[in-house]
Amino acid sequence: MTSSTTDRRPADAAGDRDHFIAVRKTDILDALIDHGHLADDAQRDRFRQVCGRLAAIYHYEYFAQLERLRGDYFYFNPELEPHARLDHAALERAYAELVDSFTTVLADANFVELSHAEIEEAHRRRSAMRVEIEAPLDDFREVRFFRRGHHQETIEIAGWLGLRKRAAQVLVYDDLILFVAMKPEVAIASQRERKRLARRKLRPGSVLIKYFRNIAGDDLNALFPNVRVVLSLADKLLLSGPALAGGVPILLKLASTIAVLFLVIGFYFGRSGSVGEKETAGALAALSGLVALGGFIMRQWLRYQRQSLKYQKELTENVYFRNVNNNAGIFDSMIGAAEDQECKEAFLAFYFLSVSASAPKQAELEASIESWLAQAFGVEVAFKVGDALAKLDRLGLLRRNGEQLSVLPLEAALLELDRIWGDFFSSKPAAAGGG
Repeated sequence: MTSSTTDRRPADAAGDRDHFIAVRKTDILDALIDHGHLADDAQRDRFRQVCGRLAAIYHYEYFAQLERLRGDYFYFNPELEPHARLDHAALERAYAELVDSFTTVLADANFVELSHAEIEEAHRRRSAMRVEIEAPLDDFREVRFFRRGHHQETIEIAGWLGLRKRAAQVLVYDDLILFVAMKPEVAIASQRERKRLARRKLRPGSVLIKYFRNIAGDDLNALFPNVRVVLSLADKLLLSGPALAGGVPILLKLASTIAVLFLVIGFYFGRSGSVGEKETAGALAALSGLVALGGFIMRQWLRYQRQSLKYQKELTENVYFRNVNNNAGIFDSMIGAAEDQECKEAFLAFYFLSVSASAPKQAELEASIESWLAQAFGVEVAFKVGDALAKLDRLGLLRRNGEQLSVLPLEAALLELDRIWGDFFSSKPAAAGGG
């Protein structure tokens, strides 16, 4: 499989545009200041200060989120063996807390969960890889995929023993996170399943988290930890055809001499009276035929194993070079991504409300921001205006007059943000809650 074309425009196959703003935070901030709607250098400096305060507040709040996520994952981390043991009810509560904190952070980072229908459809398709694979779902308690950003790629797929190639359009996810929960101890009844988990060094009830980049939508099942390579129908025909062509003549030849072989064997073990020279020659011919048949079977088995290893290598390479991080190591990047998206959404909403000539409505603000992002950076984003306004409202920066929206002046906004920051380190309750 070779990739020939990449189209970074929104992929229709994935539905609506992404909420993910794939532009650096500093680039957005510089572009907003260069936009020219802030009155003078003093106003531009104050706007930078407002954004700096917002970033500091979100960083502080998301550090608390990171600590919570690490704590929630402790009992489910497959790389750790907790010294303390929880009963089943306590583990169920801890699992619910992990799922809640994990999905909350991913939503803040603008990841979208794939539906079961999308995953099942991916399992039925086979395009980006020639490998046939099986991924039994019965081994797991829960499997969830979360994606962020997507594009279309045109790839070449080999067919007819590599003599013919065809172009195919595939949907590729820029970022993909896999959440796999193993069955808890009480749900595993089979001793065979317990041994299989032990062989893979997986603790019952543990949760695997994997982060990938640039994964074709049709290859989701290749990411499962228990994926198994199987030969396709074409491969089976290619292997069985020569096997039948070479094996049938050997079997036909053996059929006529095998009785003689048994007669000679019986003579040497005292089971029959006597054998002549002709019977001995026939027995030797039968014996050589059996050796040839054994060698033929071994050769076909080695061909099967070689083809399986070839496909296993292809599968491994396809996944290995796209794996970014695993398990608890993923939390820092998740938190950083969520914090980054929150900041960008708040910067954009605050700026466009600050410089608007008249107080806009929510839909007007959304359209203005989306249009500006498309013009300034060439990205098409479904801006989460409701979430952005909720952020400003929570920090006391937003003002509503019916459906019309506005924000505090820059000077007043700085004072309010300074007050919130100070409350984090005082004995008084903070005005802003956790992010």
